[in-house]
Amino acid sequence: KGFLFFFPLSLSSSANATPEFEGRGGEELGTEIANTLYRVFSSEGSVDLKSLCINPREHCWVLYVDVLLLECGGNLFDAISIAVKAALFNTRIPKVRVLEDEEGSKEIELSDDPYDCIRLNVDDVPCIVTLSKIGYRHVVDATLQEEACSLASLLIAVTSKGALTCMKKIGKGSLDPESIFEMMETGKRVGKALHIALQKILDEEESLGTTRQKVGFLG
Repeated sequence: KGFLFFFPLSLSSSANATPEFEGRGGEELGTEIANTLYRVFSSEGSVDLKSLCINPREHCWVLYVDVLLLECGGNLFDAISIAVKAALFNTRIPKVRVLEDEEGSKEIELSDDPYDCIRLNVDDVPCIVTLSKIGYRHVVDATLQEEACSLASLLIAVTSKGALTCMKKIGKGSLDPESIFEMMETGKRVGKALHIALQKILDEEESLGTTRQKVGFLG
């Protein structure tokens, strides 16, 4: 059946992230990451799309995710997926009313109260775990040196409940079925622990309220 993807995602990278990004060097990697994340987050059930509906079959909210890569090193897919889930957790959707006059024309009215909003349920939003195959073993969160020794890696998108929603092999090397199964089991276990740690941090930050230290360009 038809399925509405809940946000377009774009990625840009700074030339300072790595010398490979000078000029147009970062476009290929940016496209690969954006396409992979599209597959990961477009799986049905990641986000309750009904919460983005304003007027059935006519109006809905569209969430745009823009990723700026400032430094390149380690598992980019993992870090970006964590950042996307954290951003969705902090997203607030303003409440609106649809008013219809006697002639049948509809008008959307936005609430004047900035705190009159709804939150997205991110319980089923997956995080990515990258497992790099080195010899007969595999490692999680590989260092640059470990990545240089790996010919193939497996990206696994895992929900907080340990459900696998997407998987992709990267690299020129091959993976045998037994290695893939072992990497999937490791990815599920690590993914569940990652979700728990991330949610703990998000809850702690939210509990600080207005006393939370603001960082970043808009801090």
